[in-house]
Amino acid sequence: LDTLEKWVTEIFSEIPNNGLPKPSFGHLTQPFDTPEFHKLYKVVPIRKVHSLSITWALPPQEQYYRVKPLHYISWLVGHEGKGSVLSFLRKKFWALALYGGNGETGFEQNSTYSIFSISVTLTDEGYKHFYEVAHVVFQYVKMLQKRGPDKRIWEEIQKIEANEFHYQEQTDPVDYVESLCENMQLFQKEDFLTGDQLLFEYKPEV
Repeated sequence: LDTLEKWVTEIFSEIPNNGLPKPSFGHLTQPFDTPEFHKLYKVVPIRKVHSLSITWALPPQEQYYRVKPLHYISWLVGHEGKGSVLSFLRKKFWALALYGGNGETGFEQNSTYSIFSISVTLTDEGYKHFYEVAHVVFQYVKMLQKRGPDKRIWEEIQKIEANEFHYQEQTDPVDYVESLCENMQLFQKEDFLTGDQLLFEYKPEV
């Protein structure tokens, strides 16, 4: 550590700090507020696959990284057990896979908006019924909205993520440093190591 610290000091200490604040584009509150956005787009794929993607543009969520509300929602949407969206669609032979969420970096999450997407891999039969598939997804989201957040589920996710963090495999040092540098742009200093993985605070209103 002493050697590494010496190298870092030698290599980086001469880089000037211009004292400028981090740029924010929070004043651009509705980047997708156009008539064209509320539409269905059909794209012909190159490979033989049917996929339905439903995308919402939400207010910026990066400030809520200690709560991770989008992670909570994606956990429920992506659940594959009894009573889940995917379980229902598989019984209908309409879908093979389903996932949803936000990558919490880059294009998907910034100071202007946060993207939340649900993607369903459809069967040939499911492609014929994609309107019904979309309806099922919206029904499920509406049910979550009516029920409201559940502390037991949030704490379950929190424990699972904590276990995965504490028992994770060692990653390549270069990749680890890169992820830490990204975290330094997103989180408070005390959360550089954990902010992208752990859930810290349960706030149902968020």
